[in-house]
Amino acid sequence: MDTHLYLVRHGMTNWNELGKYQGHQDLPLSALGKEQARKTAGRLQEIGMVAVYSSDLSRAMDTAGFIAEIHGLPTIPLEEFREIDVGMWEGKSFEEIRLRRSELLDNWLLDTVNNPIPGGESYAQLRDRVIPKVIELVKVHKGSSLCIVSHSGPLKLILCHALGIEPDGRRRFQLANAAVSAITYSDNTHIRVDFLNDTCHLLT
Repeated sequence: MDTHLYLVRHGMTNWNELGKYQGHQDLPLSALGKEQARKTAGRLQEIGMVAVYSSDLSRAMDTAGFIAEIHGLPTIPLEEFREIDVGMWEGKSFEEIRLRRSELLDNWLLDTVNNPIPGGESYAQLRDRVIPKVIELVKVHKGSSLCIVSHSGPLKLILCHALGIEPDGRRRFQLANAAVSAITYSDNTHIRVDFLNDTCHLLT
């Protein structure tokens, strides 16, 4: 009995457009982000969703709201699906970090999985709060289709887990704002990534 998990990254925010890390910063969708969320809901309209889960941050909840509404479902917020805590990098671009606090960046780059972002979380910590919750939800909704709306960090680690690769493998692919990915779980013994980073719906 197959369980289908649809993963959606939240729509664009103003900080996304500026290339700034936002972590736990609770920012709303931009006007473009709202339009992306609407199109994503349309993309998933024909899927018989039984549940829509979301990070509890506004940009994810707002995106999930469009999807949940089109299926007549509530949006269920879960703190486990929050973005990684980026600590001292909040509100800064990668270039700013590289130029102003290069020593902190250099230390983190020695092991981007186990070393915490300065003042924040490590990707190992992120994995340990995200993956158990995904496994739980797949079991709860066995044989059905469900949606998780979250952020680049958590979603990449869910996909790494499904692909059987280490968290460091997250750097080998991108997830655009409002992109959709899908995973099929067959009796919890076989996991298949059906597609990754689908943004075709945003072109219409």
